Amino acid sequence: MTLQNRVAPTGEIITHPARGTLTGNRGILHRPDQTLGTSRWQHPNWVICTLHHPRGTYHGPIPDRAWTALFFLDEAVALAAGHRPCHYCQRAHAREFRAAWDAAHGPTGGPVTRMPDLDRALHAARVTRSRQQIVHSADAADLPPGSFIAGPSPILLTESAAHTYSPAGYGPPQPRPSGTVTVLTPAPTIATLRHGYRPDVHATARDTGKS
Repeated sequence: MTLQNRVAPTGEIITHPARGTLTGNRGILHRPDQTLGTSRWQHPNWVICTLHHPRGTYHGPIPDRAWTALFFLDEAVALAAGHRPCHYCQRAHAREFRAAWDAAHGPTGGPVTRMPDLDRALHAARVTRSRQQIVHSADAADLPPGSFIAGPSPILLTESAAHTYSPAGYGPPQPRPSGTVTVLTPAPTIATLRHGYRPDVHATARDTGKS
């Protein structure tokens, strides 16, 4: 049975047979029969995890500790959906993300000294209480690589191109758009990307290397 556990850049949890390259966690969202319940999160610390436990075992779609595994095409999709790297299985990425976050948000609010502070700030910027994704507007020319914008299908921006998203991979490179666009990636994460964090992207979008 194909489970409803694939996350799109819009934050929607959809059913699709492709597994993706990363998994993540928002708490226990599934029923005993492994179908998805009505909840879309149980806590604000939405993380991005590797497909395999640090000891080498595959987490599986319903891990032993009962959290609902969610799957992403790549890290850019996970960031757009409002997640951030896990400090346990993605430690190097988490440290890079935290350093860029502090560089982006420290001058006005002070350094982020506790992860709950980061998670609360991110949660307030990614989704409403009615489960609607929070979007914002920006000049496309100012958006860093790894950003997602809205379109008929979500669009990933790399350094010099734009790629249409599908759960199985990205379309061929197109020119980056110009003018004001609707941004799916949460505003605090966009600021973090502007300060140097570069998420990994799926092989189908690596037209300019790591973006």
